[in-house]
Parts: sequence; C-alpha cells; structure tokens
Amino acid sequence: MSSDVAGGSSRRSPEREAEVAGRRTSPEVAAAGRRTLPEREAEVVGRRTSPEVAVAEWKHKEKRTSLRREVDVAMTSDTKDEGSRSKKMRATGEGAVATAIRKENGLMRSDKKKGTLEVVHKHGPCSTFSKDKVKSLSVEEILTLDQNKVKSIRSRLTINTQASKATFPAKPERTGLGNYVVRVGLGTPKKDLSLLFDTGSHITWTQCQPCLYLCYSQQEPFFQPSSSTTYSNVSCTAPECSALNNATQLRHGCDSSSTCKYNMIYFADVTASFGLFGKDKLTLTSKDDVINDFYFGCGHSNQGQFGVAAGVLGLGPDKLSFVSQSANKYGKVFSYCLPSRASNTGYLTFGKDGVASDNVAYTPFSNSKGSTLYELKLEAIFVGGKKLAISPTVFSSAGMAIASRIVFTKLPPTAYAALRQAFRAEMTNYTLAKPLDKLDTCYDFSNTTTFTVPGISMLFGGNTKVDISSHGILVEKKKQSCLAFVANEKKSDFGIFGSFQQKTLKVVYDIPAGKVGFAYRGCA
Repeated sequence: MSSDVAGGSSRRSPEREAEVAGRRTSPEVAAAGRRTLPEREAEVVGRRTSPEVAVAEWKHKEKRTSLRREVDVAMTSDTKDEGSRSKKMRATGEGAVATAIRKENGLMRSDKKKGTLEVVHKHGPCSTFSKDKVKSLSVEEILTLDQNKVKSIRSRLTINTQASKATFPAKPERTGLGNYVVRVGLGTPKKDLSLLFDTGSHITWTQCQPCLYLCYSQQEPFFQPSSSTTYSNVSCTAPECSALNNATQLRHGCDSSSTCKYNMIYFADVTASFGLFGKDKLTLTSKDDVINDFYFGCGHSNQGQFGVAAGVLGLGPDKLSFVSQSANKYGKVFSYCLPSRASNTGYLTFGKDGVASDNVAYTPFSNSKGSTLYELKLEAIFVGGKKLAISPTVFSSAGMAIASRIVFTKLPPTAYAALRQAFRAEMTNYTLAKPLDKLDTCYDFSNTTTFTVPGISMLFGGNTKVDISSHGILVEKKKQSCLAFVANEKKSDFGIFGSFQQKTLKVVYDIPAGKVGFAYRGCA
C-alpha cells in the first residue's frame, strides 16, 4: 500500500436507460488490478439515496433516452521506479464485483462468519428501518453534526483529568450519531436490536422500558429488562460502576436501592442517554457467539438524533467497551468495512480470524497515555500523485484520530488550504460552483458527460499510504459536487480521519499490537 499513490479518476454519468420503478440499471465497474481500489474501478450510480448517506454519487440530470455511456476510471500511480503513469480500466458490472468481494470476505448471507455482523446504512434498502421513521439530513446538517461531534471529542480530551466535572451549553444544538448500524441480540430470550456502532463511544446502551422522561421513537420495541431471565442491575459498589467515570467522562450516580446509574452526553449538548447500568447476555450471530454478563446502559431517558436505532454499540478503547468486554473471546481485534453506497452492505468482524494479514498495511497508534481515542500520525497528503508541501509540524502539533461516527475528514487549516489549492489546480477545466456550507470547493457537472478527478492519498506513520476511494473524494448535492474535506477552525484542533474517506477500505484495529491497518477491496 505504501508504494501506491492515487492519481485521478475519470467518470462519465452512468447508464440511465431502463429505469424500472425508480431503480436505475448499474453501469459496469472496472476490473481490479493489484492493490486497486474497487472504489476506483467505477462510480456506479444506482438508487438515489439521501444526503445524509454522504455518498459521492455523481448523478447527471439529462433526458431519459436510450443513450448508453461508458464509465472509465483514469488513475495515476506514482511509484519509486516508474514515476507517474496513467491507467485506463474498463467497466465490467458492479453486481459481479460486489458479489465477488462478499464471497472473498466470507460475507454471503448463507455463509456468515462467526463474530461477523452485517453493516448497513440506516437509509439503505438493506436497512430494516421503516422509511417513514427515518428523517433524511442535508449535507449542511451533516456538517453541523460533524462539528458538534468533534467538539465533543475535544471536550473529552480537555476534561479527561476531571471526570467529575463537565460544563455543557444550555442551548441545545441539532446533533446526530453515525450512519451505520448492526443488529445484535440482547437478553434471554434474545431480543434483536439495531445499534449504531461507534469507535468513539466507550459504553453500549439501548433504550429500555419504562421510559421515565424523554425517549425517541425506534424501529424495534424497547428492551424490557424484566422480561429477560439473565438481566441484573449493577451495584454501586461494583468496580464496573466506578469505571463509568472514565468511560463517560461524567460521575456515575446511585439510586435509592444502590443500583448504579450512568450518564452519557454526546457532542457537548443535550443529545444524551441516562439510566441504570446493568448486565445481560449479548448475542452476535448465533447461540454460541455470545458474551455473558455484558455490561451496558439501560436507558430510561434518551434524546437526540439517533435515527430509529435502539442505541449505540461502543467500540472505543475503554475497558467497558464491547471490544474490551469481549477480549477473552476475540482478543481485542476487530475490523470493519463501510459500504460505498446505502444500497450495499459492509461488515463488522471481531477476532483475528476475520483479518487477512497478507494485504493489510498497518500504521501504529500514536495514543498518548490515557487517551480515549484511536489516534494516528498523519505525515503527508498527496494529490494526483504529488506530495503536498506541508510541514510535518502542521500535523504533529494538531494530532489525528480515526472515527466511524464523524463523516468528513477534518484537517489543520494549513493542510486543508494546500489540499484545496492542489485539487483546484487539477480541476481547472471545470468551473467552480458556489460553496456548500463549509465545503468550499464545489463544481457543477450536470452538463458534463465526462470529468476527471485527481486521486488523494494520506500517508500515515510506518510509511503506510492509504489511497482514498473515489467514493470518498466528492460529495454531491443536486448540481453541486464538493471536495469532501473540511478545515478545522484552529491549527491546534484535533484532526479526524472520517468515515466518508474510509468507505470500501477494510479497516483493522489490533489493540494488543497497538496498530490499525488498511486493505483495499474490503467491500463494495
């Protein structure tokens, strides 16, 4: 991975003939070469998804005729011996490629691996959520939510040594959590719940009966602890109760019967979950794939934009997260792949058995002592195969973390300015459109049949270079296609490697080895 540099991708609008009941036929997808991203093989625009999906589907509004257009991808690779070169790859068909990738990773529905959960987007056709319950968000709203999430991370970094005290604004802000959900079973008998998985959350929680104050509407019935024969409350004297102080950055409470109470506030506002801390049996894929006495929050007062998911599956590094609680079974190793589009599926796999080591390139975590994040060391950015002239101190003074719940990658102002300048220099054949909120590099391709986008790569510690998927470069809203990176407000603000740029990559977290890895062709 470290020797490959992303170049550019040339796209033409997809085949639009034969629309049946609002679904378009998919164009062909390029055959993959060695270490080639399936995301770069071709952009396939199928069923139109909501802006909240934050997927760069380049949809060209033209008359519906029998016109058939080819889909090409032009990639420029820059290697040590060969210099820059361009490659043209011909489309072959997304369905076949997606199926092949799923078979390669053992993810066909009839052959699901133990410890593997299917990841779907909450707005996608594979989601079990009722479409009339899920509110679509605009790109502008997603940017606002992202900003609030980042503020929450910064506030946690600030108050890390003062877990008993935290100050939050009185005025609530509109916020939301991630977009990707998995289904797990809780209790005995097992009740299936759809949870948003989050590498930045350290506890798992779900809405429970009875609702005591505020609760939001969810797809499945609320979990009823009294109906589970394996549920029990956690005592205030239990060490797991005291551990909540670090996991939530807030002091735990106790009720009149000395039952432990948890308080979880997200994004520095009133998006929150409060309730009793309990334990029960958690089931992943089968009756043998279970975690007994799993500690989680039974939320009796919950509010915020969690969609219609039942709660959150916490995958952070804290000892109360699912990753730590299942350490004896899965060894604190997990991997996921976020699908390129809402109509596709990804996966979340626990354990080393789900990690193919031959094609995974690792970068070490750069976590400081007591860190509550999965921190990385970003060293350089490439655009069109050319390394940008950015001082290493620009990255080191700010720091960066990888996150599954924050959509767009956030960079130090100086780094973003260099990225924007280089990207625009490669796009001089196209006219800039008006900005879309914080996304200030936008183009209108509605009257363009073919356009070329320069590839973007990020170099992390350990000389690990990650080519960003073509799905992760531009985000589209109506006639605007915008560079999907955002500048931080201050040079010292923590950077984020967001989920939009992670799409179709296999991302491997090996906690004992202190590293995170990336591989291509994780999912379609």
